[in-house]
Amino acid sequence: MNKKSIFVSTAIPYVNAAPHLGHAIEFVQADVVARYQRAMGNDVFFLSGTDDNALKNVLKAEEAGQDVASFVEKNAAAFQKLLADLDVSNDDFIRTSSDQRHAPGAQKLWQAFRKEDIERKSYKGLYCVGCEEFKTEKELTDGRCPEHPDAELEEIEEENWFFKLGSYTDRLQNIITSGGLRIVPDVRKNEVLAFIRRGLEDLSISRSAERARGWGVPVPGDPTQIQYVWVDALSNYITALDYAHAGAQFKKYWEGSDERIHVIGKGISRFHAIYWPAFLLSAGVQLPTTLFVHGYVTVGGQKMSKSLGNIVDPSPVIKEYGVDAFRYFVARHIHPFEDSDFTMERFKQAYNADLANGLGNLVARVMQLSQSNLERSVDVTFVPYPSEFTKALDSFKPNEALEYVAARVQALDQKINQTEPFKVVKTDPERGKKLIEELVRELAAIDLMLEPFIPKTSKAIIDAIVANTKPANLFPRKE
Repeated sequence: MNKKSIFVSTAIPYVNAAPHLGHAIEFVQADVVARYQRAMGNDVFFLSGTDDNALKNVLKAEEAGQDVASFVEKNAAAFQKLLADLDVSNDDFIRTSSDQRHAPGAQKLWQAFRKEDIERKSYKGLYCVGCEEFKTEKELTDGRCPEHPDAELEEIEEENWFFKLGSYTDRLQNIITSGGLRIVPDVRKNEVLAFIRRGLEDLSISRSAERARGWGVPVPGDPTQIQYVWVDALSNYITALDYAHAGAQFKKYWEGSDERIHVIGKGISRFHAIYWPAFLLSAGVQLPTTLFVHGYVTVGGQKMSKSLGNIVDPSPVIKEYGVDAFRYFVARHIHPFEDSDFTMERFKQAYNADLANGLGNLVARVMQLSQSNLERSVDVTFVPYPSEFTKALDSFKPNEALEYVAARVQALDQKINQTEPFKVVKTDPERGKKLIEELVRELAAIDLMLEPFIPKTSKAIIDAIVANTKPANLFPRKE
């Protein structure tokens, strides 16, 4: 099998506040993609980072009475810590305000735009700070942004640079319908195509330096303007690869890669499926190949909001139950495409059923049998992933992949009950030992599939198999 070169990224979140459950879920989903691709023998570059230059960061810093740089640095550090706490295997992390690779790369992208695609003109419109975007009447619901209905839209009139998005209508439609840019799931693909067919208008790609408080990446040749967040932020995917200098990583993981995968939330699918490809087409740079668009997470049936006081910090959950328990829940019980609800009651129920009584109990049973009855560890040969497993993960359905693994866990548990090797080994030692060896080999096969989801636990299981010992209780039952 030929080794592929694959680029995987999370979106870069705003750092106007500390990270929450929604960010953690995206980080885990992207990490499963990256770890799976590595396990398949591919060469993966996995990027994450923070969007430091958004106007909302500036406004929140002012609200907190802090200078922007300090405010942004503190919150960006919290995102980096969360990635580490989640055992996310990102190869790089870019901060758009302070990383020396970023501003030169973002400016290079701007300068690469075809001259006929951009122009400076006056504009008056309704601006949503939450989306960092001017809104047209057809995008509003009862005069409000559907993504941020509680926030007042701000009427702004100023002179900005604009990108002629409509020039790319036909090319974007063709790229998406042909699968040149694969958007998963189809419902998001259809939403994007419907938006394109309603007509693409000129897109504001800068804001005045005055309104931006001088924070952000200056427009090349126009010091009165700061790059609009969607040019600046989206460019991170290539600036981190040293696009500015056409560096080796850019050539390998963007220009020369087999797949370029963005893992994003549905609220920013349009920016990644329309604006970003249009910018790249104008600049003569390769497009991403895949957008994996996940849904939102609600808490107790309601969207997370500070006013409701239902924003979930994942850190206490990770601390109490362990990182792998959190990762497992996200991968199996948070739907990859649809909105999903999170409650601690649901989490605890899944933890006890799937992990404490399920996987954890199975590992203890198998390895106790092995330790007690086999003189040496079982020689396990790792076989390729089964097609049911790869089909699910190739379709960005970690939940289905884990459903398959869970069925194997249950089947192995039943096999122990049916064959009763603990009895057979006493009456027919050779046959009993062979039965136990079969159990250990199946446990190793299950463990191999678990690695992208729960890497620490996966390592503990294989270490126990190699040492022929029952490991410490992997998932203690919680009441």
